[in-house]
Amino acid sequence: MMNDALLRRRRVLGFLIQSAHDLHVSPIVKYSALSLFADRFYPCLSRKGMDKENWLLDPMRESNLQLFALASVWISCKIHMSPPLSVKCLKSLGDKSITEQHFTTRDFLEAELLLMQVLKFEIGVSNIAYRFLEDLVIQLKDVARVGEHMNFEACMDIMDLLYEKEEFLDLFNTSSCLAASILVATYVITVPVQRWEFPVLPWVVLVTSCKEQDIVGRVRIILRHVFEP
Repeated sequence: MMNDALLRRRRVLGFLIQSAHDLHVSPIVKYSALSLFADRFYPCLSRKGMDKENWLLDPMRESNLQLFALASVWISCKIHMSPPLSVKCLKSLGDKSITEQHFTTRDFLEAELLLMQVLKFEIGVSNIAYRFLEDLVIQLKDVARVGEHMNFEACMDIMDLLYEKEEFLDLFNTSSCLAASILVATYVITVPVQRWEFPVLPWVVLVTSCKEQDIVGRVRIILRHVFEP
């Protein structure tokens, strides 16, 4: 049975993904926000020696995590959108979606600064898996007709599913290999069997320089997760 901490993590990540959809931001904004929050900020919260004197960090309520999730979306918007979403827009969504606690505009500003401090202001997102995946799909369409049958929405759905479970967090440590694995898994799921003439696995190994066994192992993990009861 899943413990309370894992359930809370899943709910908060689901909240972030739903918030990105509700705000109608682009996929790069959503996945950059997920990288900032799930890959980097959230793991820091359990590290020994972390300063938790700020009221937003101690006690760490689920509503506080939702606030940080929206702050990560806001930071991502500032990186990728011109003009970015306003804090009023984020607060309006928070007022509707965060039911446990009410946050002011000042709280959003404080959460943004605190999140960046925890990340030591290292908010670069150039190496996230989404960027590699998007580039791989474009390249595949250029070199093979079968690329037109690749369902990019399915690629993103798989990435969202992987974010749900903490045990898959390590997969995001090697973005290019994860992107290659998601592409191969999506190829298996969405491309008609009669069009499997393109050697997709050797091709992604060639263009990413990832080891074939690493990709195959990740593809198996992805397919088990996608098709589990």
